[in-house]
Amino acid sequence: MSWLARVDHHPWPTTAAAAMAIQDDLRPQVDPVGGPGTRFRTVAGVDSAYDSTGAVAAAVVVLDATTLKPVTSAVAHGVTTFPYVPGLLAFREIPTTLAALAELDTAPDLLVCDGQGLAHPRRFGLACHIGLLTGVPTIGVAKTAWGDYAQPGRGRGASTDITIDGEIVGRALRTRTAVKPVFVSVGHRIDLDTACAQVLAITPHFRLPETTRHADHLCRAALHAQRSTQTSPRFGPDYSGSAP
Repeated sequence: MSWLARVDHHPWPTTAAAAMAIQDDLRPQVDPVGGPGTRFRTVAGVDSAYDSTGAVAAAVVVLDATTLKPVTSAVAHGVTTFPYVPGLLAFREIPTTLAALAELDTAPDLLVCDGQGLAHPRRFGLACHIGLLTGVPTIGVAKTAWGDYAQPGRGRGASTDITIDGEIVGRALRTRTAVKPVFVSVGHRIDLDTACAQVLAITPHFRLPETTRHADHLCRAALHAQRSTQTSPRFGPDYSGSAP
């Protein structure tokens, strides 16, 4: 995949301490602003599904940013060996996510992750990590908050800041009137105002973005198909974040 940013040359971690050290090392490279006047023609959702054996399917679905109709998609299968640890979701999801992204001929203009960006205890969630590895503007849109926030107003588009230790790290954003908000944070190469505007643009009917809904459906279907055929491909043990 020629459009990978290839900024991470760490060996892939096997312990929580090593993973946290990587997050701390990479965090200063995050760009929380991006280019002014960026126009997004395509927007992609990425998501992963797991089963009890550790099998994982990752999906990426690229939508036309205006019509929200699917343009292309890709799936990758693998086996996760990194345990579930709060705050370290990226180390379970990135290998298969990058493998799915590698199937795309060109980079989408915007990536939307089902997870956190800067709204993270080390200010380096899944969206930040994927953004750095791809070089693509990236947003985290989570179902639950990490940090402190007040409930936004009841109307669609209402929002309040999310803070951690007094620092603004994201926003609670109401995408449907009187429905629980989603939690938006910058991943990489985009500012928070633009991120929230884009999230509203891709949530015309439901609480969650169309990107997330499409990617969630595809990765679950792919995992079900994998179980049905009893296949479970595994990534090589020498994977590092610098190349899929």
